[in-house]
Amino acid sequence: MVVLKSLTIACLATPIPNASALLAFPGAEGFGQNAVGGRTGSVYHVIGDSGEGSFRDAASKSNRIVVFDVGGTVKITERVVVSKNIYIAGQTAPGNGITIYGNGLSFSNANDAIVRYIRFRMGKGGDSGKDHVSATWGRDETFSINGAVHNVTVQNTIIGQGLQTHSCGGLMQSDFGISLFRNLYIDNKTRNPKVKGMNDFQNNVVYNWGGGGAYIAGDSDGQSYANIINNYFISGPSTSVSAFTRGNANFHGYVSENYYDSNKDGTLNGSPLCVQTSCYSDMDIQKTQFDYPGPERLMAAPDALTYVLSNVGANFPGRDEIDKGLVAEVQSFGKKGELISAENAGSLDNSKGNVATDTDGDGIPDVYEDAHGLNSRDASDAMKISSSGYANIEVYLNSLVPSS
Repeated sequence: MVVLKSLTIACLATPIPNASALLAFPGAEGFGQNAVGGRTGSVYHVIGDSGEGSFRDAASKSNRIVVFDVGGTVKITERVVVSKNIYIAGQTAPGNGITIYGNGLSFSNANDAIVRYIRFRMGKGGDSGKDHVSATWGRDETFSINGAVHNVTVQNTIIGQGLQTHSCGGLMQSDFGISLFRNLYIDNKTRNPKVKGMNDFQNNVVYNWGGGGAYIAGDSDGQSYANIINNYFISGPSTSVSAFTRGNANFHGYVSENYYDSNKDGTLNGSPLCVQTSCYSDMDIQKTQFDYPGPERLMAAPDALTYVLSNVGANFPGRDEIDKGLVAEVQSFGKKGELISAENAGSLDNSKGNVATDTDGDGIPDVYEDAHGLNSRDASDAMKISSSGYANIEVYLNSLVPSS
């Protein structure tokens, strides 16, 4: 399951983005921090499940900022293919937020995509055998990124409860940069994640992996170069193998202060892994950190755990019951958690909520426009670029949620 708080995908000409360029949103970090999203396009309102005004239709065209006039759960029956230069602004959904349920999504060609505060939950009825970005209950890889993709960041995101019999967090494999910061991998039998290529894995939490393993270090003849820094691994009821598996001399890892709590005693009492190949499944331990665009503020692993449990997932305006349950599992520190083979669809939120008045339909409520010198009867001002470099609607979207 992947619950996206912030996913940015920036397929840029250079392998490492220019830090001086405009951030995708305040708090965006890592390889994908400069994704443009729909800044030069138009606003699209999601109002229902199908046809014009549907999420599927919203994602089908490039250069859009997608806002939601409906909350609760939107059901999809076929895979949604996301176009490039899209900003999916889940923080605009009324009520307790938005969930996309069923099948899955493909971001294969979604250059410069930004996705925030949205829950993608697949389920048993989805297609198997394909890599996909989805939310809860993926049937194959729950959240995978692979191929010739450049400059991707996944931050503050829940990736968990992949459905048996192929319960996987997912593959993270690219030779052109994937950043994984402050995410929670939970209740996946294996691949939490499986990493190949250029990867930066910092301040993440991995809980209750199964016999397939937690962090899988390459397991191939290809060369990999990864930072693995200040993460916290916690065994749960399903855990039967160590945190790191299947490494070899082709996987070159810089490792530092990764904590492991393996005793399942209900108390957080982990300690740092030794900095030796024996603790990291025979990977090639590096003495120097790879020069990747890391997080703005690196936390010690115990502090990262506290932060992740408080902030991870689509938590604006509040977590749904599924995410609350997953966080509670981690807080049991080894006592709770399970691998599942089917979802509990009855736990999905079906409350639609009430959307704020938006007279000109530009995606910015009247009350905000009136308070900030915009014209609530002129739709054209939403996409005008402000002095900050963001479009006016992006300034509004950024104001809804804290900087990540």
